[in-house]
Amino acid sequence: MNTKISRTFDKIVTLCVSILIDKMKVIATILSWIYRAVIVLRHKLYDWGVKKSRSFDIPVVCIGNITVGGTGKTPTAEYLLALLKPHYNVAILSRGYGRRTKGYREVQITDNYSDVGDEPLLLKLKFKQNVIVVCEDRVEGIERIRKEHPEVTLIVMDDGFQHRRVKAKVNIVLVDSTRPIDSDKMLPLGRLRDLPSRLSAAHIFIVTKCSDTMTPIDKRLWHNKLRSIAYQKVYFTRIKSAMIEPLFHFEEREKVNYGQHAILMTGIGNPRPFIQDVETRFNVVDKLIFRDHYDFTADDMRKLYAKLRNYPRAVVIMTEKDAVRLRGARLPEQLMRAMYYQPISMSFVEGPDQDFAGRLLEEIRHKDRPIKPDTEDDKVSKESNLSI
Repeated sequence: MNTKISRTFDKIVTLCVSILIDKMKVIATILSWIYRAVIVLRHKLYDWGVKKSRSFDIPVVCIGNITVGGTGKTPTAEYLLALLKPHYNVAILSRGYGRRTKGYREVQITDNYSDVGDEPLLLKLKFKQNVIVVCEDRVEGIERIRKEHPEVTLIVMDDGFQHRRVKAKVNIVLVDSTRPIDSDKMLPLGRLRDLPSRLSAAHIFIVTKCSDTMTPIDKRLWHNKLRSIAYQKVYFTRIKSAMIEPLFHFEEREKVNYGQHAILMTGIGNPRPFIQDVETRFNVVDKLIFRDHYDFTADDMRKLYAKLRNYPRAVVIMTEKDAVRLRGARLPEQLMRAMYYQPISMSFVEGPDQDFAGRLLEEIRHKDRPIKPDTEDDKVSKESNLSI
């Protein structure tokens, strides 16, 4: 009798959960329709000239995407800074996502990530001589940089592709190879935050996080998915990982060896490539995964310390962005000694498309090309697989 009651109860619970999930999908679908309609209207207002885009007397290179989540903007920004440094005095303009402050603020190496954002602070710590600025209003940010730093000759606008108030000289759009956009949906049902037809405004595409097994056919498929205008170029990159580095300095510490126990802790947009990379070199025994830009708490550190006590010889591995958020933290010495971060860099996949540097400089110096919008047929073709 008790067994029958238990089975009946389980069936009722399963049915209720199924009904709830179906209702949530319906709500998410309706919200996606509304979100898409708002985005379409916003772009139309710019296309009709009701809303105005601003051009500036200084080259602006925009790094962006049409999806939420990690596509590799930070390593791309680092690569661009190093690449353009011999040719220009480069400043970085970012929104400073996740910061508790508002308005225009110049990033200093002594800042806390909560005041300027983890990604801008990471860039400042690596490029101390460059001007790094956070400002939600990109037009105001560029104007202030021009006024307060006349020595700056080029601005890299991080995560600004959807901000049409600024007319960038070059639009670089990033696409995560592990999360194709042709089968994605608009927010909140999927990860698309902008219309696929907006890809026609890109000058350069970078397909990031490519696997070692990517074939010429795979690359050709990506070319066909992304390019709608003859002069658009598509490049392919992968992440290079160096040996892990200690987060805190100690005069004496044990040597780290590949294959030893590791505990992963991260709060980034797409942790899967990071996890897979670490798992190829270490014996990962536990994980703590959080949302992007996560603010680590004392309770999180207690949980991590408890996991470490189960594996006292393990190392705790995180990304550089995570490490910035723990800079200056007061923690037990055993935990501090165990904490390491994974330095990464971006490299281009070998092949015929290794002319990125020359192409980018050519685009910066080129007279403005008119961006030909997609025809309605093009838009239908691109969005046919992006149902909401």
